[in-house]
Amino acid sequence: MDVTLTSIFITVALAHFLALLSPGPDFVLVVKSAIRNKGRNAIGVAFGIAIANAVYIGLCLIGVGSILAASVPIMITLKVVGGCFLIYLAYKALRARKSAYQNLDIVDDSEIESTGSTFWFEFFTGFMSGILNPKNLLFYLSLFTVVLTNDVSFSFKLGLGIWMTVIVFAWDAAVIYFLSVPRVRKRFTKMAYYIDKLTGALLGIIGVTIVKSAVVR
Repeated sequence: MDVTLTSIFITVALAHFLALLSPGPDFVLVVKSAIRNKGRNAIGVAFGIAIANAVYIGLCLIGVGSILAASVPIMITLKVVGGCFLIYLAYKALRARKSAYQNLDIVDDSEIESTGSTFWFEFFTGFMSGILNPKNLLFYLSLFTVVLTNDVSFSFKLGLGIWMTVIVFAWDAAVIYFLSVPRVRKRFTKMAYYIDKLTGALLGIIGVTIVKSAVVR
């Protein structure tokens, strides 16, 4: 890899990682899932978010991303559906009773699965959150404008896309792992009810803001 490609990779990778550090709906979902579920189920959210990011990265790689971003109806639809999905998640969190949060730190896997919160349920939630967030598409499109030139090989672009997908998963998985450490989890689960209400409120605010930005022009 020559100096130019190295500098491009570092620039894009750094910008991408810094964006991950900025809390958004995906991060809120990761924290919410990690607090309420065992690690093996919560990791589904991280996997779903990573796959959603991979889809948008792939669309940008083949040039479809710019077409979608230029379509006002598609972007409005993504915003409305995505915002409503976040509002739905917020509603579920805000209406949950305090008794549902008791003994989260000692509940076993069979009890978790009986509540309907499985790996695939969390995966679906994470994927829908990521794929229905138009900011993800616009973010990757803006990043790939740096490398989408005829001078850069497709293999380099593909490698960059794979790198970013892996980093998305690794970051979210690291957050889940941290919150799954017994000592940390024990402290957080004592506040799980309030944390879930807070994350629910944040998701609701984000959802309303997204819908409002789509319908108020």
